[in-house]
Amino acid sequence: MKLWDKGFSTDQKIDHFTVGNDRELDLQLVKYDVIASKAHAKMLGKIGLLTKEETTALINALNDISNTIEKNSFTIEDSFEDMHSKIEFLLIEKLGDTGKKIHTARSRNDQVLVAMHLYLKNELLEIKSGTLTLFDLLMDLAEEHKEVLLPGYTHLQIAMPSSFGLWFSAYAESMIDDLYFIDAAYKVADQNPLGSAAGYGSSFPIDREFSTKEMGFETLKYNVVAAQMSRGKVEKATAFGMASIGATLSKMAMDICLYMSQNFDFISFPDELTTGSSIMPHKKNPDVFELVRAKCNKLQAVPTQLTMITNNLPSGYHRDLQLVKEVIVPAIQDMKACLEILTFSLKEIRVNKNILEDPKYDYLFSVDTLNELVQNGMPFRDAYKKMGMEINAGTFTPKRDIQHTHEGSLGNLCLKEIRGKMKKLI
Repeated sequence: MKLWDKGFSTDQKIDHFTVGNDRELDLQLVKYDVIASKAHAKMLGKIGLLTKEETTALINALNDISNTIEKNSFTIEDSFEDMHSKIEFLLIEKLGDTGKKIHTARSRNDQVLVAMHLYLKNELLEIKSGTLTLFDLLMDLAEEHKEVLLPGYTHLQIAMPSSFGLWFSAYAESMIDDLYFIDAAYKVADQNPLGSAAGYGSSFPIDREFSTKEMGFETLKYNVVAAQMSRGKVEKATAFGMASIGATLSKMAMDICLYMSQNFDFISFPDELTTGSSIMPHKKNPDVFELVRAKCNKLQAVPTQLTMITNNLPSGYHRDLQLVKEVIVPAIQDMKACLEILTFSLKEIRVNKNILEDPKYDYLFSVDTLNELVQNGMPFRDAYKKMGMEINAGTFTPKRDIQHTHEGSLGNLCLKEIRGKMKKLI
């Protein structure tokens, strides 16, 4: 069944190419198409295009379809082009002519749009929730290990003392910035495009404010052409939010892979969270974190993919836009999986508490030793030269009893303030 069927069929090869994997992807979206269809049916009843009995019958039938979706028994067979045609078929099969009225005053274009907006709203909230869960874990780990020192690096060279408290809470606070992007994407998605029809509105006296409130949108996408132009744009806004989280998680995963190696030996995990080698019995590989790194790097490419699909399209609908679905839906699943597996794994992290006892880290304390000379009255440039000469001569003695007191330093992590920033955000 095709919603545009005029009584003749297209070549099977054309059907296969144009439908692509829409049926599989639509199983992720069909729940939201039903929600929108229920709101649309109620609106048609409100303005008198459906009788009260017809409205009730459609709502009940759509509820039945919703139940099959919840039970994972809803299917889209090859004889149907997409979720929209399958739902309409079921309504007609059950209700006859009443089922044929559900498409009044809408187009498949705004059906896809509103389902995607509803889907993205829900997924963005889940991503935000998953990010918050990981944030809370990182903050707890920062508190637990705030006294454990860790080498800080610049250019991958030993630089200055850091701590696990700084390391964990750095990634936690970075995720607050990421959620600003997620919130921005949610604001873009929280606009109802239903009623724009094929992109130029309708001669039916529809009540778009009613359907907006019925579906829980904050506002309308008022201009019908602007509503159609949001296709691709709302997905790209979501992709930028996920790319921001992805950048944070991939960097953290890279740190973990480095810190787990024998050359660093800063952290470890239980055997059940690592993998082995087919020929090297000693190996404990960080496969989980390598895959997080790779998946999150892929996520950072998603905005570019969507840009390349949509960037030279004029206003109005074009079939190119079908392809944004096959980019954004799997990306969302990858994002949620990475957040979940990192939270699951980091609960078991084991921190090496004696890292800086190794003499090779003595030079980490050169800056603090220099600063003490300055605080005792020596000009900074003279203290810097003195320290350099001692290091070159091999006579440098590190000052290990360091005192960092300013906000955000390893002696004053401001964990309460960072939690406050997140609390304000959510």
